[in-house]
Amino acid sequence: MVNLVFFGLDEHEQELVGEAFAGERGYDVALHAEPLTVANAPLARNAEGVGIFVRSYVNREVLDRLPNLRVIAAMSTGFDNIDLDACRERKITVCNVPRYGDNTVAEFAFGLILALARKFRPTFARTDRGNFSRAGLAGTDLAGKTLGLVGTGNIGSHLARIAHAAGMEVIAYDLRPNPALTDEYGVRYVDLEDLLREADVISLHVPYTKVTHHLIDADRLQLVRNTALLVNTSRGGVVDTGAVASALREGRLGGVALDTFEGEEVWIQEEFQGAGEASEDELRDALDSFGLLHSDKAILTPHNAFNTREAVDRILATSVENLRAFFAGSPQNVVAGTYPVPAPPPAGGGGG
Repeated sequence: MVNLVFFGLDEHEQELVGEAFAGERGYDVALHAEPLTVANAPLARNAEGVGIFVRSYVNREVLDRLPNLRVIAAMSTGFDNIDLDACRERKITVCNVPRYGDNTVAEFAFGLILALARKFRPTFARTDRGNFSRAGLAGTDLAGKTLGLVGTGNIGSHLARIAHAAGMEVIAYDLRPNPALTDEYGVRYVDLEDLLREADVISLHVPYTKVTHHLIDADRLQLVRNTALLVNTSRGGVVDTGAVASALREGRLGGVALDTFEGEEVWIQEEFQGAGEASEDELRDALDSFGLLHSDKAILTPHNAFNTREAVDRILATSVENLRAFFAGSPQNVVAGTYPVPAPPPAGGGGG
């Protein structure tokens, strides 16, 4: 009997996972609403596999409490909440969900672009107060403007299609240009510095790595037009939040929308309650992000770009299949550098 434990599932998600394993022989499945933490890790002491969202932090201390663990199903594309080095040492395989919401995140990003261009935040705030004056609420058309995509993977490519349909010119920076985007939508690939100089709207779609840390920093913000809009739906560390706050305060940016941002660990408690005490750097970043909240030209959202019922259903379905594939001896969607340890198919017995 293979023991599986899922963490961080709401009622709907528990229902979906329960149905996926209903009547299936060879698995004993436990479902929990709270994220995986050091405190509740004993709930999975006998687990050979766990499923977790990004709000569960799997560090060495947690892994020390999971002696039988063989595979972690990261129910996300990103996996920076998992200590991969510790997993390698213990020969624990990590699987993720490479694709689940190309359109989901791209649609959200375009929504943020629209919200900035048409001044939704001050408009809604004003009408909430019963003031229906249009003074100062003139926006800007997107048709004819230039969108600069930093990263043209699955999400960036979908946003290119949306922007093209809206009549925008699209330029892009990517280490691996996609010729199909040029052929179908006229996407023109340029250097990052040229993109920052030319774009009316800049949208970020890159993973968070040592190379992309503060990809948008104070120096690069000097290249950006003072009317440009900056949107980040990738990872918070890609943007230097303090530098953006300064640029916005000094009138060197037209607007900024961040779905993920440095300091979010402090604000989004439901997302990061297992991460431990905030560091001095995180608290400083949180203050920078809090400063943005007072600007009509800024929109902060709680890491919500992925969050549709359809996308979450796809995440869960892929995660369940990742676990089944691992225990059938054919690991899939394995995170590079972790151990795809083959395992025999589960033995017969009652399922749960």
